[in-house]
Amino acid sequence: MIKDFFNINLKSEKIVDIIRHLYNHPDTKFQFLTTLCGIHYPDQKQIAVMYQLHNMVTNQRLRLKIFLPEENPSVKTLTTVFAGANWMERETYDFFGVNFEGHPNLKRILNVEDMIIFPLRKEYPLEDQTREDKNDLMFGR
Repeated sequence: MIKDFFNINLKSEKIVDIIRHLYNHPDTKFQFLTTLCGIHYPDQKQIAVMYQLHNMVTNQRLRLKIFLPEENPSVKTLTTVFAGANWMERETYDFFGVNFEGHPNLKRILNVEDMIIFPLRKEYPLEDQTREDKNDLMFGR
């Protein structure tokens, strides 16, 4: 049976210490990092980093979120606790621009290295406003 996630929003300064405690404490044992990803909230000018942890013994799941400023988002790396965080942090850097301090190899993982934007930030129009080859009546606008 899959149980609901328990969600907690935390301050970014303590995230690694808290996750390390949840990993090591015999009562919690959240020793599997399911997901680490970014979420852009342009109205709040913030980027969230979301961590999902799983206790495989009790099948409990935990979702932790931290919120970083849109300008120069930065947080400590989680690779000191979970080696698997390496590529998840690289992907979050690649698409959202989050700097993971102390990461062993923080560089783009899917996009070209000389790309100057972070494509999953909601800073760009959804479609090209200069297009003239479509008929808006077909799309109900």
